[in-house]
Amino acid sequence: MSDLTALTAARLVAGYAAGDFSPVEVARAALERAEAAQPRVNAFVRINGEVALADARASEERWRRGEPAGLVDGVPVTVKDILLQRGMPTLKGSWSVREDGRAWDEDAPSVARLREHGAVFLARTTTPEFGWKGVTDSPRHGATGNPYDPERTAGGSSGGGAAAVALGAGPLSLGTDAGGSVRIPASFSGIFALKPTYGRVPMYPASAFGTLAHVGPMTRDAADSALLMDVISAPDPRDWAQLGPVHGSFRDGLSGGVAGLRIAYSPTLGGQVEVDPVVAAAVRRAVERLAELGAVVEETDPDLPDPVEEFHTLWFSGAARITQDFTDEQRAAMDPALREVCEEGARTSALDYLAAVDVRMALGRTMGLFHERHDLLVTPTMPITAFAKGVEVPDGSPLPRWTSWTPFTYPFNMTQQPACSLPCGVDGDGMPVGVQLVAARHQDALVLRAAHALYEAGAADIPGPGPV
Repeated sequence: MSDLTALTAARLVAGYAAGDFSPVEVARAALERAEAAQPRVNAFVRINGEVALADARASEERWRRGEPAGLVDGVPVTVKDILLQRGMPTLKGSWSVREDGRAWDEDAPSVARLREHGAVFLARTTTPEFGWKGVTDSPRHGATGNPYDPERTAGGSSGGGAAAVALGAGPLSLGTDAGGSVRIPASFSGIFALKPTYGRVPMYPASAFGTLAHVGPMTRDAADSALLMDVISAPDPRDWAQLGPVHGSFRDGLSGGVAGLRIAYSPTLGGQVEVDPVVAAAVRRAVERLAELGAVVEETDPDLPDPVEEFHTLWFSGAARITQDFTDEQRAAMDPALREVCEEGARTSALDYLAAVDVRMALGRTMGLFHERHDLLVTPTMPITAFAKGVEVPDGSPLPRWTSWTPFTYPFNMTQQPACSLPCGVDGDGMPVGVQLVAARHQDALVLRAAHALYEAGAADIPGPGPV
């Protein structure tokens, strides 16, 4: 039998149907991997052994009867500890959230859809406090290490989910992304992640970070993300900003290739970003592979000014909204850097906020017109590879905030576009490098199709992390 923890979700479902192995065998293997990985990387807030095995036994019986519940029946999944999950406290990395005194009887929309499709809920994954930054450490749960080097960061804020997928603790993970939070850890940890078009995956409760925040899949490859998107994109009446129902499947056309696609390659966003030469070289090789596959590649820039100050206005005021009713005791227990951000956000006026929205709308117009000429924009996901865990910025950074080293990700939260990260190489220390693909709003299937073409061509093949 193959290593069950190395199989994709699609392969697991096919194996269940063929009787090659059972959901209980897979759940046990994934739980063993999670338990072994936890001391090394601290990817989990809670490992749900009893829950997962109960889910797996129920799935095994459905498969025995030939009546699977849905597309991912029996597949182990992990859920970021930002999203509600029935029967499990949602602690959000913060001491301010109490486990007791609440029923915890509601699923977030994406979690509810997974439950309807028979998923096996393996564990809750780590997040920085309220998911506020691009690395994963919190006062409550400590720092999450990179699966390739536990002394380095896995990225964030969905770092626990990235580490879980990379180490074989379930092939599917749900993350959130309001400034790069699935793409950053995907790049650092050598996996695939998609930030869908805003509203494509319903979200409830609404994020305090407003329409910057997306729910997205974190998986081994693009095909598994397409499968997961077919599950979690279903409508939910609790999200008033959700898009209309999806017509067809995200897996339809996945193998359509990239021949004839008009691809804009922007290595530095017009000279705005200093990129590590090893990263730049790996991303260029991925772009060359797209050209070899028949895409029409042009090195050009979207003329997108860096919206970092406006992003900070929206982001910091959202953080301040989360904590506005905190007591002095609660504030004292917060991540000190988050406390600084909240204090700055609390000084933001309504006019400041609306001015930032004006900039955001202008960025959206710029990118909308850009995609009239180009089907996809390709950039590095990150200008660097993973640095030391437990700090917000790399050593020697002239700026204190995480946005100083994530200039390729947060602009596309401002514009609400679909964007993914997939591996395209490693640096001299064996740490993963990611390439980002961005498309016009609503073109999620195109992003998945192009990423799948790179996987099929071997462009995303990198060595896996060492043994847990």
